[in-house]
Amino acid sequence: MRRWAEFVLAHRRWVMVFWLLVVVAGAMASGPANERLTTDYSLPGEPGAETAERIDERFGNGGNQAPYLVSFTHPDGEAAEQGDAAAFDAVGEALPDLRLLHAGNTGDDAFVTDDGSTAYALLFWRWDETATSLPTDRIRDALEEAAPPGTTVGVTGYDALAAGSEEEGWGVLAEVVAGSVGALAVLAFVFASLLAFLPLVVAAGSIMATFVMLLGLTYLGDFSALVTFLIALIGLGVAIDYSLLLVTRWREERHHGRDNHDAVVVAMGTAGRAVLVSGGTVAIGLISLLVLPVPFMRSVGIGGALIPLASVAATLSLTPALLGGIGPRVDWPRIRRENTASRAWTGWATRVVRARWAAAAASLAVLLALVGAFSGLKIGLASTEALAQNGAAYENLHRLTDGGVPRGTLTPIEVLVDSDDADAVAGDLAGVDGIDRALVSTDAASSRDGESVVVLIPDHETVDSTSVDVVDRVAERAGDLDGVTGVSGVGAMQSDFMDAVYGNFPLMLTLIALLTYVLLVRAFRSLLLPLKAVLLNLLSLGAAYGLVVLFWQYGWGSDAVFGIPETGAITFWVPLLIFAFLYGLSMDYEVFILARIREEYDATGNTDLAIVQGIGRTGRLVTSAALILFLAFAALAASPATDLKVMATGLGFGILLDATVIRSLLTPALVSLFGKWNWYLPDWAARLLRVPPSPVAVAEPEPRPVGTGS
Repeated sequence: MRRWAEFVLAHRRWVMVFWLLVVVAGAMASGPANERLTTDYSLPGEPGAETAERIDERFGNGGNQAPYLVSFTHPDGEAAEQGDAAAFDAVGEALPDLRLLHAGNTGDDAFVTDDGSTAYALLFWRWDETATSLPTDRIRDALEEAAPPGTTVGVTGYDALAAGSEEEGWGVLAEVVAGSVGALAVLAFVFASLLAFLPLVVAAGSIMATFVMLLGLTYLGDFSALVTFLIALIGLGVAIDYSLLLVTRWREERHHGRDNHDAVVVAMGTAGRAVLVSGGTVAIGLISLLVLPVPFMRSVGIGGALIPLASVAATLSLTPALLGGIGPRVDWPRIRRENTASRAWTGWATRVVRARWAAAAASLAVLLALVGAFSGLKIGLASTEALAQNGAAYENLHRLTDGGVPRGTLTPIEVLVDSDDADAVAGDLAGVDGIDRALVSTDAASSRDGESVVVLIPDHETVDSTSVDVVDRVAERAGDLDGVTGVSGVGAMQSDFMDAVYGNFPLMLTLIALLTYVLLVRAFRSLLLPLKAVLLNLLSLGAAYGLVVLFWQYGWGSDAVFGIPETGAITFWVPLLIFAFLYGLSMDYEVFILARIREEYDATGNTDLAIVQGIGRTGRLVTSAALILFLAFAALAASPATDLKVMATGLGFGILLDATVIRSLLTPALVSLFGKWNWYLPDWAARLLRVPPSPVAVAEPEPRPVGTGS
């Protein structure tokens, strides 16, 4: 690392020119990269997914997409008429790849509300993977064109509700600006000088570099549109955190009397090494998503792994180049100095070490209580009551449900059958417990090439792990019937995801834990510290999940903060992405702290003194870094989509919990309890990892007085 620092300093102007070109290229690449992103959530190889694919190929719609519910409402006192059916058919003719079921082609009077004023239809549609928005507006325009005179058009459905309310959200650019302003405020407090702007410059280069790499990867495969939000906001926080660590150490060395060149070299050899290890842990968490058989999750893993890659590259090249050139000049005014450890954090660490048993017991009690809440997690889609709370889709849904339409209509079950057996299959499956009715359309769009789709309406939405039992009962019964090809729909897709994704989760967890452990053993030259770090990280994740369950699933805060009632479940991909990102991000703070504690131990040979000095030097840094990431996640939570809000708040909870209870309380307490065994690395392991061994000390020296500052 020192040789690399010398190289960067010797060529700092060229390094800065290189990053300037990267910023320009990234600005040019971000637009085309976003246009090439997709929203494909398919799950190849699973029964429901295969049936959905066949339905989509045969009929050009449906399968794994929840249908729209479209309606015509007549003025007060007027009843729905036969002309409504013709108007629905006209919509099907006006737009491509549609399949509509209504009273006219099914003979089912249930397509009219109890008061007789509203006629509605199920509109099955096809999602264009390259589309950037739902076809809601196009469908509404076609309905208004075909609407009988005097009627009011209504459009609703699960996707229309999930898209958000009338409040459109800030957009990615506004969220990045908000996150940057919050980060600048924190950095201004930390540095109290113009240095506060330097990590933001590094973050800009990192984000633009990520978009350049992403654009190239989009020509090799499909990448989820979710990656844009992650690059912009998580990339912002990670790059700032890494640069903050390096700049803080550089400033400390400067205030200890080193010249600028030597200060940069020493900072790179210490903090720079910690940044490299931290980036590795974040990348490991994201790359582990590749073991899941879900293309969009794999794309998020690859795209997300670009974030630590670019952040580490920018921090370890652009940051030393800037410090070597303009660092001393922008470190003005010098209100805060770094030549001594923080008095507040030194005092805190001293008290934790003295009361290590009580500190460990109290923090473990809090974490285990939250892990207990995690045991109530339900996986699935959010209930419709937790989606949009205003707007046309919300109002139209309540017009239908108030008129007696079951909420299960939002998530029907589609059964692909031979056309000759459609009526018999519908009659049999209508008797399955939890099914309101079975529909067979006479329209040509529902029967092609000898195959038809029987549509089953459940009594309730089939959106989570506790409500898909009816889908399993239908699939079990359908397997015994002649002419049935398969069962699909939103509920069937939920079952597929549960089996495929969470069935592979133990493999993902084992892989990430082993890789991280080996990486940290080499970094800390210890067998025990990395094991503690991995176990505490998993405990922290369980506690963060518990907070998500309480806040969102049970609604203990979501309504007060976001105006969204309890979701009842957490979308299947949200816990996985929280795990993949939070595992590495929270491990960053462990690396920052333990790397400094190890450095202090090597200098003093005393564990408790190393803890006090290490926390005194890194406490304010870790807290500030966590706050910056939290603000980035808060900006991400401004997105109108509920799932992004859930993910953002989960990441925010995890970061704050990790930086406070875990790293400021439990970590120093446990390191103090472990004593000399923290530092043990046997000869055989050292040879294997190509690092110096670390034998157990016979006795630790008495601690010397600790110098403190503000």
